[in-house]
Amino acid sequence: MDSNKSFNQQCYDLLRQIPAGKVVTYADIAHQLGGKAYQAVGNAMAKNPDVIVVPCHRVVNSNGNIGKFALGTDKKIALLKQEGIIINTDTENPKVVNLNKQRHTFK
Repeated sequence: MDSNKSFNQQCYDLLRQIPAGKVVTYADIAHQLGGKAYQAVGNAMAKNPDVIVVPCHRVVNSNGNIGKFALGTDKKIALLKQEGIIINTDTENPKVVNLNKQRHTFK
């Protein structure tokens, strides 16, 4: 990664690589950046200045739980479902079904 860019910008650059219909975890992004700063990745997502161009709705928890979203959990679920992500909404914590099948792998 480009050490001249802020941590948040490095996160956003990675997010732009995730195609519609795929998700990643906060840990996936942290590992791709060479560390374990999962909470820092979450903070970067919360500060995302352009949630449409930088698709932070495609970032979920490592256990498949949807997690938070600046525009609300319902909007995050709707966006993911629009992209073909299968989500179990019959539980208290909505969750991506078969996370590993729907997970993006960075190259």
